[in-house]
Amino acid sequence: MILFLLLIVTALSLFFGLKKKRPIFLLIPFASIFIYFIIEVILFPAPIGETIRFIFSLK
Repeated sequence: MILFLLLIVTALSLFFGLKKKRPIFLLIPFASIFIYFIIEVILFPAPIGETIRFIFSLK
């Protein structure tokens, strides 16, 4: 479901970015993926500090 939502956001931002010739619309998909990542980190059941350390310690 989240994949379809991100695809729809990407398609709409591409459409509006090309139609209105405003490149700011092309940043919306990246911002939505970043916001989704932040929400998932917050919802993870471990403490935030441990979660962030775990994410950045992965190789």
